[in-house]
Amino acid sequence: MPQFDLKLIKTIKYQRSEVEKGYTDQTLYVNISDPEIATKPVDPKTKEVFIGGKGYDLWLLWNAVEPNTQWNDPQNTICIASGPMGGTPIYPGSGKSIVTTLSPLTGAAIDSNVGGYFGPYLKFSGFDAMEIQGKSSADTVIYIDGISREVQLLSARGLPENSYEMSTLLTEHFADGKPRGISVVSAGPGAKNTLIGCLNFSWYDVKRKRARYKQAGRGGIGSVFADKGIKALVVRWDSVNIETNNPADKATLKEVARLHTRNIVELDPKQNEMARIGTTHLVTIMNDHDCLPTHNFRYGSHPQAPNLGQQVYRLLFDPGFDGCWMGCTVACSHGIKDFVPLSGPFKGRKVFVDGPEYETIAGCGSNLGIFDPHTVAELNFYCDAYGLDTISVGTAIAFAMECFEMGLINETHTAGMDLSFGNRLNALELVHQMATGTGFGCIVGQGVRKMKEKFAADFGADPAILADIGMEAKGLEFSEYMTKESLAQQGGYGLALKGPQHDEAWLIFLDMVHNFMPTFEQKAEALHWFPMFRTWFSLCGLCKLPWNDIVPEDNIDTPEPAKVMKHVEWYSDYFSAVTGRPAKPDDLVSMSEAVYNFQRLFNLKMGFGRREHDNLPYRAVGPVTELEYESRAERYDKQLKENCNLDINAKSTAEKVNLLRQFRESQYETLKDAVYERRGWTTDGIPTVAKVKSLGIDFPEVLELLEANGVRE
Repeated sequence: MPQFDLKLIKTIKYQRSEVEKGYTDQTLYVNISDPEIATKPVDPKTKEVFIGGKGYDLWLLWNAVEPNTQWNDPQNTICIASGPMGGTPIYPGSGKSIVTTLSPLTGAAIDSNVGGYFGPYLKFSGFDAMEIQGKSSADTVIYIDGISREVQLLSARGLPENSYEMSTLLTEHFADGKPRGISVVSAGPGAKNTLIGCLNFSWYDVKRKRARYKQAGRGGIGSVFADKGIKALVVRWDSVNIETNNPADKATLKEVARLHTRNIVELDPKQNEMARIGTTHLVTIMNDHDCLPTHNFRYGSHPQAPNLGQQVYRLLFDPGFDGCWMGCTVACSHGIKDFVPLSGPFKGRKVFVDGPEYETIAGCGSNLGIFDPHTVAELNFYCDAYGLDTISVGTAIAFAMECFEMGLINETHTAGMDLSFGNRLNALELVHQMATGTGFGCIVGQGVRKMKEKFAADFGADPAILADIGMEAKGLEFSEYMTKESLAQQGGYGLALKGPQHDEAWLIFLDMVHNFMPTFEQKAEALHWFPMFRTWFSLCGLCKLPWNDIVPEDNIDTPEPAKVMKHVEWYSDYFSAVTGRPAKPDDLVSMSEAVYNFQRLFNLKMGFGRREHDNLPYRAVGPVTELEYESRAERYDKQLKENCNLDINAKSTAEKVNLLRQFRESQYETLKDAVYERRGWTTDGIPTVAKVKSLGIDFPEVLELLEANGVRE
């Protein structure tokens, strides 16, 4: 074991607030600059309006930062919370943490929903949420011991740089012989040297006798963590059972948990087999429906896609139960045992790879033109070890590869590297360079938005082409779904509060495959309900997969099968049983609507949150190049004839590309109008005074913000 040293800087003993109906009504504040450690009560109004999880995070962050606060200012705050249902050991998907901070990529609030044991253990230790502020020049570890009721701030020397080895050492150090009682949050050198860092949240796998990891990936949260000088967060807790969350109605909780658990156990083997193959089944499904991003989102399918699909990973994954929280029967957190990397610091050593999941396979595989599952697994492993978001890594490298193939950049810019699509070795080399902050990887690690600026200013690339093919919106790299043929999913990405991440609205199949929402009004209604309900999972400390990835057998016969209303009803019963707060399905959406609108206002506070910020790169809307058009020429020609009433027989492909662009961009603007109206926002995309009052978020500072932005009663 490497030698390391932890030196106590500050410590407090605290009175643990016992969990009552899913809440402790107390938060933890740590400032590593001063240093300061304090506990704070939760105001009843905060509890009523913001519910928990992401809601608590946003409220704490809102009160910590000013409109001019930058991501790397000491004032920026990292907030972590679970939620009232987080930590339930008998209900599927009930172990989530939600992390929120100001993003180095977007400048606005970013949130990430992540598995592992940290959030539930934090709550059981006495805190509904924690906020970390300040910066330290020395590596710092924050240790929360819920058993001895003590919080320590420690300086650290000699800890490994990579997240895997560091979490293993800290788990062993603090476990006192019970490693399952420890959860560690860490980043890594990639987070320190890029703007696309992620956080690894650990849980202890008793069968494999090792700490394992889930990632809070999006928006550079890990980069904020590393910039603050935080090496790790560690929490210690004891055993967990149904009593630990002290639910209001234990009998009802047991019954609804039994129903949902049985539903998953019986149907998952018949549907997606997530307990065996995780989310890898999505690869071939997306490929079959022309939705699998390939070559920087140029195309939606590839003949070699099955090389990255479920049948391959069925053989690679180590068999066994793989839930990232106790009692989750979805159990989708699979991994590869005894994998041997062919590059980097772990070259030739057996390692355990946590994953890959669909987003990593698509982002670091098909989108880069790489169809070798072993390369994807190695990229996955090193991104986790270095603390890098695989989605941003994949989308950023894909952009660089297309720029290279188009001649917008060349080997003089890439330090001699050939970045053609499919170059596996150089994709790996870029990830290693991101970890060290060297070479061309240092540029790629700044994300697509900054690459566009640099390629234009320093390399002479055409800014218009870069804008069209650079797959970012609001500064955040696209997650891995093609949106060209789904106007609703274009809205799902472009109108998402934090940027193009599928956790707000995933409407491709409903729109493109099933044609369930042909009118703008129907699309707007979907872009209201689905983001609101999906937000609710992050308020409560839940995973959304048990909701709609395994569905009742009679679901197809219900009036709104996409909503999986039987499960929604179970979730409302679950919420009521834990919190004692009576709730029906519509109430869940109302809870989320308040927080959702508040986050839109938060964006406005930080200088964003208007119509112009909901724009998309044209690659997400339609074909940028003639090759893209010709790959779907029959489809595109038909759309021009039917929707634009044009005789296109004599027109060149270039002319047709421009005509289609005019039509599709106008469609997207019309969609914005419909969604803003449905959400109760102005035509500039700002919540109205009437809307914020109806939601109970008409705080004085909110009304002042609206007034300052010209929104009045």
